[in-house]
Amino acid sequence: MDTLIKKADILVEALPYMRKFHNKTVVIKYGGSAMVNDEIKESVMEDITLLKYVGVNPVVVHGGGPVINKTLDRFDIESEFYEGLRITTKEIMEVVEMVLVGRVNKEIVSLANRFGSKSIGISGKDGNLIQAEDYQVDDDIDLGYVGQVKEINPEVLDNLIDSGFLPIVSPIGVGPQGESYNINADLVAGQIASALSADKLILLTNVEGILGEKDNKDTLLSSLTIDEAEDMMEAGKIAGGMIPKVNSCINALQGGVRRTHILDGRISHSLLLEIFTDRGIGTMITN
Repeated sequence: MDTLIKKADILVEALPYMRKFHNKTVVIKYGGSAMVNDEIKESVMEDITLLKYVGVNPVVVHGGGPVINKTLDRFDIESEFYEGLRITTKEIMEVVEMVLVGRVNKEIVSLANRFGSKSIGISGKDGNLIQAEDYQVDDDIDLGYVGQVKEINPEVLDNLIDSGFLPIVSPIGVGPQGESYNINADLVAGQIASALSADKLILLTNVEGILGEKDNKDTLLSSLTIDEAEDMMEAGKIAGGMIPKVNSCINALQGGVRRTHILDGRISHSLLLEIFTDRGIGTMITN
């Protein structure tokens, strides 16, 4: 009986948050280690399905870096990175699109549907959802078919949400001539969150969050302001693959999203812990 009472207490604790987020949109970027571990995959999809059933409107934007890496290795194609972004030749772009749209997206849709979500997978090319242009960098470096979001057409996602579907978005953008662009999934998630006026942006990753000192888990920062995050990037304390994540949060906040979070997707039910309890995990970035 004590165990049952504790379970009831947990539900009561979650009630205010269920009311708060009822009918609110939450954009979730799903990637990293959470995509290669079957147990965590199922945990994430269970969480997202539960969010849907209690009245939250989740939108999933997925990555697929580890799967892309394995496929490129199989084809003996080498790739390089610049500030966390994969330099994308035409050959690599064909592989990226094949993996993200043809394989990863459909696997996620299938798993989500298995848990009871009415999910639909789309890429940024469908309905011109993600209109893209060349990604601009200060240095004299050609990133190839790496894109940045020029414009999001929220009508596509609004219609799916209004019809009760769970949209699962592959971050392939479309250029002015119909060409495909490889866009960092973190950045896409931030732009989609802004376009949908989402209440939250949550980035699932394979680290604890933002650390004050490199490799020191005890220095996990529970919250940061935009100014503090920018100062840390300038000082080199935020580097590599964390840069697009932090920039995604900053762009989303400046676009009207209320709160952004970088969570450790390796923790079981990290989404539910963040949204439905008063014990937040990871790092929250706010205005």
